Amino acid sequence: MSDKLTPEKRSWNMSRIKGKDTKIEVEVRKYLFSKGYRFRKNDKRYPGKPDIVLPKYHVAIFVHGCFWHRHEGCKDATTPKTRTEFWLEKFDKNVKNDQIKQEKLRELGWKVIVIWECELKRSFQETMDKVEKELT
Repeated sequence: MSDKLTPEKRSWNMSRIKGKDTKIEVEVRKYLFSKGYRFRKNDKRYPGKPDIVLPKYHVAIFVHGCFWHRHEGCKDATTPKTRTEFWLEKFDKNVKNDQIKQEKLRELGWKVIVIWECELKRSFQETMDKVEKELT
């Protein structure tokens, strides 16, 4: 099946996908702030620029989109039908980079928490309860 959009329109659409301050990241930050947690966002001083850094707890939180970070077994981790080889290579790089950055943080003594987009959509409160449990 070919793409229904022109290459220019597809490129424009893809350029609008945000890398930080996504809707789910903002929701997680609002929740944590409302519970009294203070954090830094996208702090460049740490490997992988975690979405949320809680220095007091020595915790780095990554809020991952299932599509871009390839959440295993998730229905949202689909592969586009066009330029499949390009996408598989890109996804593979993303996953490897995630692993490397998270391992570096762990070596520095940080606890790493990964929150998946689908978990938040399915049950926001339950997911955030798990995160809070890991913080204490």
